[in-house]
Amino acid sequence: MALALEGKVALVTAASRGLGRASAEALAKAGCDLVICSRDRASVDRAADEIRRATGREVLARVADLSRAQDVQQVLDAALAAHGRVDVLVSNTGGPPPGPFMGFDDAAWQGAFEALLMPAVRLARGVVPGMQAQGWGRILFITSSAVKQPIPALVLSNSLRAAVTAMAKTLAGQVARNGITVNCVAPGRILTDRVKFLDGEAAKGSGRSLEDIQAEQAQRIPTGRYGDPREFGEAVAFLASPGAAYITGSTLAVDGGAIGSLL
Repeated sequence: MALALEGKVALVTAASRGLGRASAEALAKAGCDLVICSRDRASVDRAADEIRRATGREVLARVADLSRAQDVQQVLDAALAAHGRVDVLVSNTGGPPPGPFMGFDDAAWQGAFEALLMPAVRLARGVVPGMQAQGWGRILFITSSAVKQPIPALVLSNSLRAAVTAMAKTLAGQVARNGITVNCVAPGRILTDRVKFLDGEAAKGSGRSLEDIQAEQAQRIPTGRYGDPREFGEAVAFLASPGAAYITGSTLAVDGGAIGSLL
């Protein structure tokens, strides 16, 4: 299926590895020129070079800490300076630390707010006017399967990614008539560094091996395996395409069927 994204401009954040990187690669393969960012200069430059060589698309790399408003604005400014517009926004952020509810003080909650919710707000606020002016746009927020089924050890992520989901749903209704769709993509157990870290923490806490934890988790997934980041990226690329024009205000779970909820 051709995605008809040739020549579109996509801004993908936290894209040096993991789900952001997979999303950026899929969009570039579909024909998008990219602006990507990460906190690590070496990692984001390496990712940009590899995607550029693999796809032949333009890839502009920037360093940004998305919890800082000025860094978000600098990335937006760089995208507009280079291309004059952003057609597709993929808002991705790293996850906060795991832990129990009573293990986090006000500073931890405020940090999660600045790291998870506010980047999504600022990025969307930065691209909506241009998308409205051109009558077309795609905004995608990478969240988590925890917005449908909270994960016990991830109270910060559960709470703030749910807030992103509610914000996205509200925004979707306000910009739909401008040709802009707004959706969330909720990964389950995709084999990324983040998931490997969380599995490792679970192994330490239980005194079991990492292999045992991963085997147990895989058995709970109807497909019987963890997802490949490339599979996640393909879902993002589809939602960014013209063919997904009638899908908005939705959360797509990319989880191998793990979530049992009907909604």
